[in-house]
Amino acid sequence: MNNNTSKTLAKIFLLFTVVSLQACSSSNKDDSPINGDWVFTMSSPFGELNADVTMQATRGSLQGAFDLGGGRVWPVENGAVSGSEISFNLDRDGSPMVYEMSGTVSSTTVEGTAKAMGTEVPWRMTKKN
Repeated sequence: MNNNTSKTLAKIFLLFTVVSLQACSSSNKDDSPINGDWVFTMSSPFGELNADVTMQATRGSLQGAFDLGGGRVWPVENGAVSGSEISFNLDRDGSPMVYEMSGTVSSTTVEGTAKAMGTEVPWRMTKKN
């Protein structure tokens, strides 16, 4: 084998290794439309609730946080993703009231319902650009 053939094989091997590593790392995250930053709104008997939201789907689970401003951040708990359906809980600042959230994701919106203390209200998120 001459020197040019060895260099060509080394380049092919390096390219194969890089492509393989990229494929492995991208398989750890879903390419779910829920991934990203959102603006959340919900009107309830307890008042208007607005938040900046970050969501990330990974292998059927959902992580994220609702930033309500003023240092109030509610983490997503028990989050799940199944196709275009999501569900999760939000603990309202450690109070006994927990929102049970469910929704349907489209490309730039999520519409759903929140259940808490026998009440059910609609909510909506719009994806930030």
